[in-house]
Amino acid sequence: MKTDIDRKLRDFVGAKTAKTFSDVLGIETVGELLRHYPRRYLRKGELTPFDELEVGDQATVSGRVKKVTVRSLDSKQEIRPDEVNKYRRHKTITKVVVTDGRNDLELAFFNQPWLANKLTAGTAALFWGEVTMFRDIMQLKGPGTEILDEEDLSEEEIERRAKPFRPLYPASAKLPTATIERSIKIVLDNLGELDDPIPELILRKERLIGLREALQKVHLPETEKDWEVAQKRFRFEEALVMQTILAQRRAVTDALKAVPRVQSEGGLLDDFDARLPFRLTDGQAEVCEEIFADLARPHPMHRLLQGEVGSGKTVVALRAMLSVVDAGGQAVLLAPTEVLATQHHKTLTTMLGELAEQGMLGGAERATRVGLLTGSLNAASRRTAMLDAASGSAGIVVGTHALLEDKVQFADLGLVVVDEQHRFGVEQRAALSQKSGDATPHVLVMTATPIPRTVAMTVFGDLAVSTLTELPAGRSPIKSSVVPAKEKPAWLARAWERVREEVEKGHQAYVVCPRIGDEVKNAADEEGEFAAGSEEEAESKGKPRPAISVLQVAEILDGILGDLRVEILHGRLPADEKDSVMTRFAAGEIDVLIATTVIEVGVDVPNASTMVVMDADRFGISQLHQLRGRVGRGKVPGLCLLVTHGWAGSKSYARLEAVAATTDGFELSRIDLETRREGDVLGVAQSGRRTSLKLLSVLRDEEIILTARHVANSLISVDAELAEYPVLRSFVRSALESEATDYLEKT
Repeated sequence: MKTDIDRKLRDFVGAKTAKTFSDVLGIETVGELLRHYPRRYLRKGELTPFDELEVGDQATVSGRVKKVTVRSLDSKQEIRPDEVNKYRRHKTITKVVVTDGRNDLELAFFNQPWLANKLTAGTAALFWGEVTMFRDIMQLKGPGTEILDEEDLSEEEIERRAKPFRPLYPASAKLPTATIERSIKIVLDNLGELDDPIPELILRKERLIGLREALQKVHLPETEKDWEVAQKRFRFEEALVMQTILAQRRAVTDALKAVPRVQSEGGLLDDFDARLPFRLTDGQAEVCEEIFADLARPHPMHRLLQGEVGSGKTVVALRAMLSVVDAGGQAVLLAPTEVLATQHHKTLTTMLGELAEQGMLGGAERATRVGLLTGSLNAASRRTAMLDAASGSAGIVVGTHALLEDKVQFADLGLVVVDEQHRFGVEQRAALSQKSGDATPHVLVMTATPIPRTVAMTVFGDLAVSTLTELPAGRSPIKSSVVPAKEKPAWLARAWERVREEVEKGHQAYVVCPRIGDEVKNAADEEGEFAAGSEEEAESKGKPRPAISVLQVAEILDGILGDLRVEILHGRLPADEKDSVMTRFAAGEIDVLIATTVIEVGVDVPNASTMVVMDADRFGISQLHQLRGRVGRGKVPGLCLLVTHGWAGSKSYARLEAVAATTDGFELSRIDLETRREGDVLGVAQSGRRTSLKLLSVLRDEEIILTARHVANSLISVDAELAEYPVLRSFVRSALESEATDYLEKT
């Protein structure tokens, strides 16, 4: 089924323009172009208020040129307008001051001196780019421009620009919004018949407009209602395609075979419960029953277990693993880092005690073994761990990516527990799942902070969800504060004083840095100088100051906290050295630990009361929440200081303020989702892939998504292959074949 929507773009706009679309936006077909929707609409005569711009925004503004200057970056001399053509091959900076009638905005164009003769004083134009701040002046990074009042416009162009609404598209300097707009109009004027992926019956029931009408109204609206009804239709289309994929996946999963792991009495689980020094919370007991019910089914469990740091997820997961061991199977706990895997192994063996000492002196009558398999094990330990896994004597195996190697085998893998989903790729989890022979293992995913992708999957119905909301009694509160080191350097000095005060009270502290500091790098960058020609040029282009490192902070603190016991920890240290540092820190033999995010999850030192996160704006919201969870784990109140060189009022600063304002991880995940692109939500931007979601928002459009889920389930329940709906089937197939949804097939 091939229609105009599938045709190559070059058939409509010519080879040269089509190549630009392909090179700049990756758009090659008519359908891809028509679903490159406007990011917003400019009303005729409207001047975008500059005072609403925020640092970090991708913005398009409308204004009139107030002043233009051109300067040579080599000689630092100003260039007269009548001489700019002589400097076409020189490094130049063209500064343009534009106004919206109330406020001014400065733009810097590099190596484009001829713009001085186009953007003369009084010229009305569109400008777009990322909002940045340089020397307290708001600018647009890498700006593009389109002049609005050129005199040599065609009648058609004049008529187009006279429309009440002008679409403004995601664009670039090489492919401005005007070119996109013209190309879309050419395509719409020459399109033949279009087949709608939404069945006619559903269009009528949901009161949605058809595809052809929607395309016209979303790209060439006459009224505000035009683009509103068009966007509603396309949001539903995106939701329906995604929900149909998920409905088909659920149908396939329900048809897969898994070995039922029925809970039995008088086994390791009962013995473990008898050893517990505390009573399970009501939430833990309820979630365990949900998991046990899933494990008893002849189809694989695919469940997300989410809960705050310290809510008892490990106990729940261990009870699930013991239940599988009692039923004759094995369980794997997959961790993203060696530090976390080692910590989990230690935690599980400590909790199980003699129950983890099968065949050993002092082991319980009913017992198993807890194996550990990581990349840094010596040959003998690795061989033993692999034999225990293959023979089945290790009922529980904890490990990292080393578990994924082909030569690692299991006797009867029944349950895969994945800790911190966002730190481990779906391909890796899929590889581990394939080690269970003909049957598919049950899967339990744990996360302490439901990051945006997890929230999105939950809304889309991709995972069965269990949530722990109760915190165990005795957890200490954590106070968080933002430390604006650039604006108030005295606050950073005070932060180090607080660290000293806590150590003098007998407590310990973490200092977390974004990088190690021994990476291969440009020496000039390390000193904050840039190869772009000048610091001014670099900052205008948005080049960030290099993130501070563990080694840099260690050197700084040597002069501030030199009398304290300060050590470093990062992922490239030898395994035995990492273990030694963590063991001594846990034993109280280290006062201050300067580390990377290797301590993000799983590290449990109740005596650690304070954490200083350097360049905190370089971390995500969920990551900061995880890091903060390393303090306040005992009876001592926790303190987390988020150090930033960012400006108050910027988006990154606002994110830190949000983290400081609440310790509710679920609220933070929602904030994270609201501030990140939808591509990040689905995990595609993390790998540089394009997202299939254009207009749909998993928070704003939850009702649309739920409606689409109901529709998709109804369709699949009677026609799993969509034989009666070939256009929808084609859209679903295209989505599945795209890299943007690879993860759906491997989750």
